Amino acid sequence: MTLTPTAQARQWLDDWNQALRSDQPARAADLFEDNGFWRDLVAFTWNLKTAEGSDQLRAMIDATVASTAPSDWALDGEATETDGVIEAWITFATRLGHGEGHLRLRDGKAWTLLTTLKELRDYPEPRGANRPKGARHGVFKDRRSWLEERQAEQAELGYSRQPYCVIIGGGQGGIGLAARLRQLNVPTIVVEKNPRPGDSWRNRYKSLCLHDPVWYDHLPYLPFPDNWPVFSPKDKIGDWLEMYTRIMEINYWGSSECTGARYDEQAGEWRVTVRRDGDTVTLRPKQLVLATGMSGMPNVPDIPGMDSFEGEQHHSSQHPGGEGYAGKRCVVLGANNSAHDICAALWEHGADVTMVQRSSTHVIKSATLMDLVLGPLYSEEAVANGVTTERADLTFASMPYRVMPEFHIPVYRQVAERDADFYQRLRDAGFMLDFGEDGSGLFMKYLRRGSGYYIDVGACDLVANGDIKLRSGVGIEQINPRSVTLTDGSELPADLIVYATGFGSMNGWAARIISQEVADKVGKCWGMGSGTTKDPGPWEGELRNMWKPTAQQGLWFHGGNLHQSRFYSRFLALQLKARMEGLETPVYGRQDVHHLA
Repeated sequence: MTLTPTAQARQWLDDWNQALRSDQPARAADLFEDNGFWRDLVAFTWNLKTAEGSDQLRAMIDATVASTAPSDWALDGEATETDGVIEAWITFATRLGHGEGHLRLRDGKAWTLLTTLKELRDYPEPRGANRPKGARHGVFKDRRSWLEERQAEQAELGYSRQPYCVIIGGGQGGIGLAARLRQLNVPTIVVEKNPRPGDSWRNRYKSLCLHDPVWYDHLPYLPFPDNWPVFSPKDKIGDWLEMYTRIMEINYWGSSECTGARYDEQAGEWRVTVRRDGDTVTLRPKQLVLATGMSGMPNVPDIPGMDSFEGEQHHSSQHPGGEGYAGKRCVVLGANNSAHDICAALWEHGADVTMVQRSSTHVIKSATLMDLVLGPLYSEEAVANGVTTERADLTFASMPYRVMPEFHIPVYRQVAERDADFYQRLRDAGFMLDFGEDGSGLFMKYLRRGSGYYIDVGACDLVANGDIKLRSGVGIEQINPRSVTLTDGSELPADLIVYATGFGSMNGWAARIISQEVADKVGKCWGMGSGTTKDPGPWEGELRNMWKPTAQQGLWFHGGNLHQSRFYSRFLALQLKARMEGLETPVYGRQDVHHLA
């Protein structure tokens, strides 16, 4: 008699549990396919680590099971089967916490296993039945109101009392992580050079909106309300972040700049120098998190003649918007998200705009992205089908990076077929298109290099019909007082040059704030070693340095889009909390450094 999917998943879990509890736990690797995958997020490895194939599986099991002491493996709901693949949600316990995960079986063996640490057993978040009372019932002569307690904390932390963690960068990443640390009672200060939370969004060009939909972008604990727009305008996001910072009681030092940091090996803590309110303050946290965004310092090309230009020139991160450029001749160097948005806004305000495209760009229409790529997990339909944000995030995380392209390639073939006329119009205009080097599309390009794509919200029509002029396959060779000379020898008159040329690796901030020595020690951030453009090998299996221990004691990197910041901030927060409480956190599989930047 054929067992049901649930019975097969339960049998596998029972076999897995017995093998792990045996005197030869590494034999549990035999329960996987020869090329199976186990992705662990902190639960076993105190790292973000994917084991690929039998040898790596055996090594990871052998190194982690004794210290983790896993138990109580169980299914969470009924398993399902589609095209011969059984999928099941699972729960388990470890010596220190509770976990959850996902299992895929093919022909009785595990194809993929995801394990994640959900919470630390002795340090749960104060939610549900554990929520704080809020009021202090009784009669007390020393009573202080909530406001007085909050004001006292803000006055003391960083002065008479040191934070355990300092987060440099108060954008959505730093704010979301600080909210999680607050719930775990980890004293934390966020240092941000802008005056108010959300200013990093408010200060961008006027037309900026999120290109990801609302269901993909919730912050921890407080999802956007049901009437929030699908694509959030930048100023609305800025206001939400400011409100969120206040409600989540985050210790946020606005108008403050970190001018330097060094690690004191003997004391086991950082010396972080901050310029705040005209004074210099030295903070001494045990942990330092750089949450300066997925990208590092702005990439501004060094082009001969820049100093001679008599017009206006700036990086896209400094672009104010299209106002003020009516009738001006504008050259935008670049052809990705920011370049398209800026070109479109300049055209709307009556500028004469030329986009200079140096290399090919992946383009996908926003509606198509919503329908074919994100819709099954992040959409109104997904919500109606019972797919919560938490379950969507875990589903996305359950697919190892090695095999992710196999799932994306056929989807992007559908994208190309659906919008074939759209793509042909762009090609006819001379625009250089790609779908990634292996045809895997937007998200793989984002994970590998963090650049090279545009989610179309209208600018492509302007390019296709010539309203935005295009010069492709060339760069800027020389800048003249009132023009630019392209690498093909042609010349474009220019009153404004915008360098939409992206950003460097996040470890550029480590070099600036700490030292080049430390930046080189931790190495390149982002990318997986796919061997594609801007993501050199060898294969590493997880994003370099993100949300996990680095080669520098006490230094962490946090960033990515809103979805990644929300999901991975949980695992970073749990790692920091465990260290604060003195728990054993043996790190397995720390990545070697292969690239400096």
